[in-house]
Amino acid sequence: MSFVDVLSILSDEDIAQTLANVTDEQVASTLSKSHMDIHDALILLSPKAIPHLETMAQLAHERTVQQFGYTMQLFTPMYISNYCDNGCVYCGYSHHSSIVREKLTMDDIETEAQSIAKTGLEQVLVLTGESKTCSPSSYIQSAVERLVKLFSSVSIEVYSLTLEEYQSLVQAGADGMTMFQETYNPTLYKTLHPFGPKSDYEKRIDTPELACQAGFRVVNIGALMGLDEWHREAYKTMLHLQYLMQSYPDVELSVSVPRIRPCAVGFSPEHPVEDISLVQYILALRLLFPRVGITLSSRESRTMRDHLVPLGITKVSAGVTTSVGGHTKQDDSSQFTISDNRSVHEMVAMLEHTGYQPVFKDWQML
Repeated sequence: MSFVDVLSILSDEDIAQTLANVTDEQVASTLSKSHMDIHDALILLSPKAIPHLETMAQLAHERTVQQFGYTMQLFTPMYISNYCDNGCVYCGYSHHSSIVREKLTMDDIETEAQSIAKTGLEQVLVLTGESKTCSPSSYIQSAVERLVKLFSSVSIEVYSLTLEEYQSLVQAGADGMTMFQETYNPTLYKTLHPFGPKSDYEKRIDTPELACQAGFRVVNIGALMGLDEWHREAYKTMLHLQYLMQSYPDVELSVSVPRIRPCAVGFSPEHPVEDISLVQYILALRLLFPRVGITLSSRESRTMRDHLVPLGITKVSAGVTTSVGGHTKQDDSSQFTISDNRSVHEMVAMLEHTGYQPVFKDWQML
């Protein structure tokens, strides 16, 4: 059974009805369990759970410390190309966007990498726009081969590749792969992605599984919160996570929780996610999946990120730019506006002040 088949079992109406019927007693009973599972997800995501957020926060903190200690991984995104063939209506990289288009040469990539390495960071996330013509897999592979000489962990966030292409990237040294489904609503997905390779909903949703099969050490998924009603997106993300965990127990699965941000195309989300809802989602995610990594990007404000550090987050970005080559030059090629522009040094200082140990390197390839 594919994950698309799993999603088809429960309708949006079923999810809404379950959320509406949750009782306070159910929430209290669930929070008293020593172990929670996917069957408890909608209970913890329900409106009835809101009065219990303090208890959820305490439990989430305890379980995070049990699994990860007082540590926080640091990484930074590295944009190497923003040419894109997609018509995504919410993205600054959209084919119709008026942003400056850039593509780094291999020498540019090395210069950018050296600038990042000087900050002490050991983990980078390589991003491109979705254009197989301008950024073929061979280009991405060459970038990875350059970057693994400077960083202990090189992850990718690019367009959907084939199994063989992913395997080649793993052989080149890439150890992590991130892909957001954006929305798990197939009808809305088609509206938001009217043309381009990304418009294939099922191909997109199956791609993280290909990455697991290809041998990536870490595979990271997530929905772009704000595109559809957040309870549904959170629950379906959890279902996706559960599916991958059961199918690929040797892969380290993780989740990002991005909220949509302003960008060059001026898109306004129909379902903006309030701070308290994002907190509830993160707490529920941690309680159901104690060992899963949770990433919080610089899309969130510094105040929000500071407060969320003890509540289940295990990885944060630092020294972020969303422009191509943005660590060494300034232009108008950014994908979206970030909220927290603190440097690596500033993020380290915040974490240490909070009692957390910043982690630059958490594994070594043998």
